[in-house]
Amino acid sequence: MNTPAPHPGARRSTGSAVRIGALVPLTRPGWTEAGRHLLAGLELAVTETNGTGGNGGRPLELVVRDTAADPRRATAAVDELAGLGVAALAGEYHSVVARAAATRADATGLPFLCSSAVLDALTDRPAESVARLPPPQSHGWRTYADFVLGAGHTRIAVAAEPSAYWESGTRILREHLAPHGTTVTRLDARALTPAAVCDELAADGATALLLLTGFPDPAVPLVRSVRRDRRLAGLLIGAPAGQPEFTEWAALLGDDGAGVPFLRYLPERFGPLGARVGAALRERLAEPPSFVAFEGYDTVTVLAAMLRAHGPDRARLAASWPHTAVDGTRGRIRFSRTPGTGVWQWTRPPVQVVDRDPAAPGRFRVLHAAG
Repeated sequence: MNTPAPHPGARRSTGSAVRIGALVPLTRPGWTEAGRHLLAGLELAVTETNGTGGNGGRPLELVVRDTAADPRRATAAVDELAGLGVAALAGEYHSVVARAAATRADATGLPFLCSSAVLDALTDRPAESVARLPPPQSHGWRTYADFVLGAGHTRIAVAAEPSAYWESGTRILREHLAPHGTTVTRLDARALTPAAVCDELAADGATALLLLTGFPDPAVPLVRSVRRDRRLAGLLIGAPAGQPEFTEWAALLGDDGAGVPFLRYLPERFGPLGARVGAALRERLAEPPSFVAFEGYDTVTVLAAMLRAHGPDRARLAASWPHTAVDGTRGRIRFSRTPGTGVWQWTRPPVQVVDRDPAAPGRFRVLHAAG
């Protein structure tokens, strides 16, 4: 990875490092491209913080552990990082993994700022030590349901795999759409072949198929099968979890992967900070940065501000969530309690429904945004 040049007037950090633990999916079955973008954002923010003097003259050090989308591995990593003396914990993309990490972090009193996972119930009970940047799944997926409803779809099918995350998504869609007379039919993406899913869609008369599945399998074979089935011409394919955001989607699917709406957490327009960081992330990644890369950058930006204000004492950091206000790449970040989440939540993260433009799959179109 390329290391950005120091800011003008940068000061050298001195003294022992303040360590931040980072949980990132870097190997399969984790979503490794998301993990790579998340880590790029985390690392860039650490580099820039150290280039401007670090934490009161002490550099920040990122201690990275690969979760590989495994909740047990994440729990073990939390224990290890706590034992290594990290001041706080950052990261994670997969919701079920973040939930395991959040539960363990709160039990040990280790402050954890979750970068990317959206499952509403990140902990079973109110957690003082845990905060989160992305919106709860219920908020983002209701925004997505509003988009689908506005597009005129009243018969929707979801191809879903068994997991707490996908089951929660199906429930949110049903509860939000049912009062409007819209039906949501669940198809088992693990038990049915892509051809069988197409048969079910044709028999049901669904006008939209939402992919609540892992990537690349079975999402990629499902998209290919639907696109090639003449019975399903005009069927909307959607992927609320954000799979089409990443270049691997476009590389595997080409034109078939365009016109698939998904959720992402970026503003309509970036301010100066977001624009500068976006350019630096593009250079570091050698490709356009995803919203996950910005989430990683904002995570360290928040933790660095908290460390400057309160030092590396875990108890003081954990008590400071409601008093924290930081300018991130995507807006002003403040935390409050959101019912049903159990954690401190950024109150107004941006939410968009976006797709890849069929006329130019490398370009994104904003189709809908949360009000």
